Amino acid sequence: MSHAVADSRMDVEYEQPLSVGGVCATRHAWARVPAEPAPAERAALKERIRALLKEKNAVMVSHFYVHPDLQDLAEETGGLVSDSLEMARFGRDHAAQTLVVSGVKFMGETSKILSPDKTVLMPDLDATCSLDLGCPVDAFSAFCDQHPDRTVVVYANTSAAVKARADWVVTSSCALDIVRALKADGQKILWAPDRHLGGYIQRETGADMVMWHGACIVHDEFKAFELEALKREHPRAKVLVHPESPADVVALADAVGSTSGILNAARDMDASEFIVATDNGMLHKLRTLFPHKRFIEAPTAGNSATCKSCAHCPWMAMNGLAGLADVLETGRNAIHVDPALIPRARQPIDRMLAFTAALKSGAPVAGLVPHLGAA
Repeated sequence: MSHAVADSRMDVEYEQPLSVGGVCATRHAWARVPAEPAPAERAALKERIRALLKEKNAVMVSHFYVHPDLQDLAEETGGLVSDSLEMARFGRDHAAQTLVVSGVKFMGETSKILSPDKTVLMPDLDATCSLDLGCPVDAFSAFCDQHPDRTVVVYANTSAAVKARADWVVTSSCALDIVRALKADGQKILWAPDRHLGGYIQRETGADMVMWHGACIVHDEFKAFELEALKREHPRAKVLVHPESPADVVALADAVGSTSGILNAARDMDASEFIVATDNGMLHKLRTLFPHKRFIEAPTAGNSATCKSCAHCPWMAMNGLAGLADVLETGRNAIHVDPALIPRARQPIDRMLAFTAALKSGAPVAGLVPHLGAA
């Protein structure tokens, strides 16, 4: 049985840096957002997906930013809801031979790089990321060539080809620790693609960094002016901010962290009310885990906003129940990564995973920081 996916197409603006003449230019992309199924169809789709996961020896991994139904289904069926680092680890280590990745394309590619012999499916292969779109490999390689003395550190939100050009891949949960270690080893950094996350890391570590000029269309829209006004309305609320946000927003935070870091802060901080500056898909998990606490979306609208994103990634929104059922039934939307790229793209990911595993276990990490230049 196949399910047709009713959808609406929306235009998306994002910055693509280093265009002709080195000047940033606004580019356009699009997202196809599925319609919400009616209650009866929703229940039927969930049951069909549960059965298909068992039938196909498949497991779901879902990002915190996708629809709550896909988050809940992943956990109910033995899969995982997490950030991109844990998604990568879980998919690599799970016995299932088919991984269904609900997120955006770079997450599916990372799963395929780490598990090349497994089938990796996604509800919609067109679900992308402004950071990935804004860092095309040819332009990025030319940028690396201009700085051959620097260690190339790229955020996970990049293509397999860009990862293959890097010395390290990092996520927002481990970037600070890895860059601190590289700085302590005397290395200079070439960072890509998120300029806000890179700027935060540079401020925190004092590392010598040159930056690619990308941004996440969701986090780039948070506004310090409106956040200050919201703080005045909720003076007891603690502010939780993802470091992909602009510096003036980060400066207002009581805690800055990745999606997993935000969850930990909400658990550990002595507060019952929080203002959250990250994709609003995160609020489902926060409210599920901490029902006695109140979570308020940080503002993207107001006097200074362009409101391109309204705090939810349009590509994350492309993941839906009907698309998920369809790929499980048909095998469509399998992720393919050029086999020639996989060994080189895997090296910086494995380096990150080894570093974070050592850090978590309390083992020394110094030996895991090789002297590297641009690849």
